[in-house]
Amino acid sequence: MSDSNEVLQALNNEKKWVFPEQNLAEIPSEVLETQNLSPVLAGMLFRRGLKNLHDLKSFFRPGLEMLHDPFLMKDMDLAVKRITKALEDGEKIMVLGDYDVDGTTATALVFRILSAHSPNISYYIPDRYKEGYGISFAGIDHAASIGASLIIALDCGVKALDKVAYAKDKNIGFIICDHHLPGPELPQADAILDPKRADCSYPFKELSGCGVGFKLMQALSSSLGWDENFLMESLDLVAVSIASDIVPVSGENRVLLHAGLEKINSAASPGLQALMDIAGLKREGNGLYNLKVERLVFGIGPRINAAGRIGHGTGAVKLLLAKNEEEANEFAKAIDTQNTERKELDRNITLEALELIDSSEESRNAFSTVLFKDTWHKGVIGIVASRCIEKFHRPTVILTLSDGKLVGSARSIHGFDLYTAIDACSEHLIQFGGHYHAAGLTMLPEKLDSFRLAFEQQVRSRMSREDLQPRLEVDALMEPSDLNGTFFRWVDRIGPFGPGNMNPMFVMKGVRNSGQSRLLDNKSGGPGHIKFSITHESLQHEGQNYVLEGIGFSMGESWHLLESGSKFDLAFHLEENNFRDKKSIQLAVKEIRASES
Repeated sequence: MSDSNEVLQALNNEKKWVFPEQNLAEIPSEVLETQNLSPVLAGMLFRRGLKNLHDLKSFFRPGLEMLHDPFLMKDMDLAVKRITKALEDGEKIMVLGDYDVDGTTATALVFRILSAHSPNISYYIPDRYKEGYGISFAGIDHAASIGASLIIALDCGVKALDKVAYAKDKNIGFIICDHHLPGPELPQADAILDPKRADCSYPFKELSGCGVGFKLMQALSSSLGWDENFLMESLDLVAVSIASDIVPVSGENRVLLHAGLEKINSAASPGLQALMDIAGLKREGNGLYNLKVERLVFGIGPRINAAGRIGHGTGAVKLLLAKNEEEANEFAKAIDTQNTERKELDRNITLEALELIDSSEESRNAFSTVLFKDTWHKGVIGIVASRCIEKFHRPTVILTLSDGKLVGSARSIHGFDLYTAIDACSEHLIQFGGHYHAAGLTMLPEKLDSFRLAFEQQVRSRMSREDLQPRLEVDALMEPSDLNGTFFRWVDRIGPFGPGNMNPMFVMKGVRNSGQSRLLDNKSGGPGHIKFSITHESLQHEGQNYVLEGIGFSMGESWHLLESGSKFDLAFHLEENNFRDKKSIQLAVKEIRASES
């Protein structure tokens, strides 16, 4: 192996810890003094753009009154006018949504609101395997067969020129609610709501697909005098979409997610309640939940997605619209079974994909990954792409065979614009769509090699070898003495967390095993978990060594650092541990390395 290849493989296997610059002189004294913030907190908030008291108050008090006027969105007036006419004339309206979490939550939300005011509302989720992504000819034919004269498309449609034209020939109108990047030409729909339209001046561009549907219902409710509280009861659906679709948790999304989490934790819909119970998410002593975004991402989102990946997305909508506990539990059990099957497929296909990369020196040392196998399950290839990135940190495309064509899911790494790179390879594709971090694409089998070469060239031209090294972005270097209840409460209030507002990553240097740390078994296989009990010179007081507790999942390969008795550095998030209704602060350890001194 060449020296350059050895360097590349080393970069792929070791994270670079990136520490922030801290200049307290830049932080206004009013922020430090009136809020009684420690320098660590003040610097961290300042780097997140919170540079004065107004910023801090707006950030820490997100309220629904901060939402933008929905009529600021391009075509919103046209969409409201068209739906109002359809309702007044008794037209049949079909709500059509994509089959993933974002699309099914959007479909459930819009159907729930409209069906409360008209009996002529139906919904339709395309079959992932028979129809593919988004609007389909089959979906339009179904609308025609039931006499629908208006389709409201959610989380899809902004590039569906031929489908909208087909519907127009059948005298079916279209309102498109999308959040993906449009192509050079827009469909000839009655209205196209998409904040990413070049001609749309809506102040916030990063809504989820369900978020765009929510804004449409907000505008309609305002225009027709409907009870806005009824709409706000669906904020739990919006929260699930924002968390699961990995859109930035900033601006309007942060307000919606904050309010939606409150709804989930206090009075979730029967469907979400059933999912939380079957996922084993526990209530607190007061009978209420205290779920954070991470629980939605890993506990709720995958189960909703499993319906469309393994079965049909309609099952997810039925669950989300369930009106009572008995009905919800029935749908939740079916979806949980599908999720178990999804996890098994995910595990097996991921192993095959990683073996394909490892089996070739050329694959191991490429700047990108493009893999194809005709037996891979279409429903999990996006997950597999993400799994491959966890081990081989580079833009990845996973493809399988469907109806004689190759269909794929692509995922990116930090700092790489995946959509732009795929767009530059579009001559090899039948179609594609997506955004900065994720995309879907379709090509003819004979184009695989040419696409693989073109995509590799695009990645190489846009990235250096150092860019392929995974990074651990550190928010602040902490001393153990910095950690107390006040500090934790401030950190907790920075949430909800997600892209654009990540859970703060802290580092403590020079800590040691207190002697009470333990290596725990991993029941699902793989490296064991570490139950940390650590101490530091600053925690020694009157001959006593005070300790900090933490947990590091699947970190057993680093157990030797604790056993050695040497000093080590920890990178971690802060979290609240609730054991038998006794709450304590613990370190959620993500990385560990030997101290340099």
